[in-house]
Formats: sequence, structure tokens, C-alpha cells
Amino acid sequence: MPAPPVAHVRHPGPPAPERIQTLRTGLVPVSGQLLMGETLTDGLHRLFHAAGCRGGLAQLAGGACAPFHFVGPAFSTDAEHAAWYSETRTPPGGASILAATAVVGWREGHAFVHCHGRWQAAGDLPPMGHMLTSECVVSAPITVTGFGSPTATFECQPDAETNFTLYAPTGTPHPDESAGFGLLLRIRPHEDFSRAIEEACAAHGIAHADIIGLGSIIRPDFEDAPRITCPITEVVVEKGMVEQGRAHIRMTAVDVHGTVRTGKLRHGGNPVCVTAELMIVAQT
Repeated sequence: MPAPPVAHVRHPGPPAPERIQTLRTGLVPVSGQLLMGETLTDGLHRLFHAAGCRGGLAQLAGGACAPFHFVGPAFSTDAEHAAWYSETRTPPGGASILAATAVVGWREGHAFVHCHGRWQAAGDLPPMGHMLTSECVVSAPITVTGFGSPTATFECQPDAETNFTLYAPTGTPHPDESAGFGLLLRIRPHEDFSRAIEEACAAHGIAHADIIGLGSIIRPDFEDAPRITCPITEVVVEKGMVEQGRAHIRMTAVDVHGTVRTGKLRHGGNPVCVTAELMIVAQT
């Protein structure tokens, strides 16, 4: 079946000339547990600091948070942004974490984390969204695995195109690739999610890799699940791989109505809405 026409949303500023930002760096494995009583932000930065890393990406599984606060995607109410966030939502009794992906970095010199995940909680709130990591307190230990860089990270920067403050790869490449290497990657609006990853990998000679990341996609289209017709979503990579230069991505998405779908991302039909932040971990 041919890919559907690429959808667009209107952002307030001019398109930035560099559509795919990459920073190649040596990577260090990061693992451990987030401990009861610490916020997700504090716990993740503790683990990355202990591994000697400035930032990176991590995957979270198990455990729980109470209190637990999150927001979902929402339509913008003005012309200053193409999308926005819902009101803060707080499930009674907290939430059990099923899976989440966190981008660990910095904002104005302070520890910052961008995190999308899935959870179980009481009530009828959506079971997926953007976790407010500085307000979520660990109530049962959460397992963390990921990769970081001693010299590179993600740092929040004003973005004229979207009028948001967004993560971008910053720092310097870590020259020691003996433990592995990869790319810190940011994809700008209207670039196809899969093809942008493939372009970045090809530029760095990466034919096989794992993909970790999150972002937003306009009307996510899947090969094995119904398409989400809403243009404003938040997404997280459940499992992603580059095999012989081609990206294969299983993803979960939530829209402004709380619709959640998981499926294999259709190649060539999934433009980024606001941003995508990823790590490509080369298989060596």
C-alpha cells in the first residue's frame, strides 16, 4: 500500500536550515534503580552522574510513583504554538510504571528530564503521556537501563521555528568508542521519523543499531494498527532497530483525546510534529 500524503502543521517561525541534528559520541552503559523518596529527575541524574555521564537516554520499567503527575498532548489555543499540553493530571494513589523512555539532560544549568511513558493507575485518565519527572516521587524502585556520554548531552534551547524551548544535542564527541558509540539525534518538524534516522545513520556509516527515543508525530500511521487521525500526539519508541540501513520501529502514541495505539511504524508516512529526541546505539 502506498504511503499516505505527508501531513503538516503550521509552526509560527521559519524552518531551521538544519533539519536533522546529530552528534556522534562514545557511549557508556548506565544502569541501576531509582530509589524510594527521590524524584524521577533526581534519580536519573544520580545514575548518570555515577556513570560519569553528562546526559543520554534511559529506559524505565517496573516500580511506581506516588504522587504521579503527567500531561498529555493538547491543541494550541493561540497562534503562538502549533500544539500544547493538557492540564496537569494526577491519578489518585499514584501509578505503576509499565515502561518509559527518558532523555536526561539540562535546562538553564539545571538537571532536566524529558520523559514519555505508559503506566497503570486508578481512574479513567489516559494511561500514557508526558511524565512531569520533577514532580513524580518514586514509591517503589524503578529499574533503569540506558546509555550516556561523558562529554555530550541534550540541552534545552529556544527554538524559533516552533516557539518552544527544546532539547538539542550539545557538547563534544567523546573520543573513546571502545565501549560503544552512537548518535544523539534531534529531528525537526515535518521530517519523516524513520527516514531521518536512516539518513543520520548513513552519514555516520551505521548499518545496524538500536533506537531509543521519544517525540511527537503528525497522525501516526502503523502497518499493523489503526492510524491515529489526530495531528497532535506524543510518542515513544517501544523497540527500534536499524538493520542493513533501514529503520524498523515499534511505537506507542497517544493523542489529545486519550486514544493510545501501539504498532509498527509505517515507513515514509510519519512526519515529526514538534520534535523527536533519540539515541542511535551502533551495533559493533
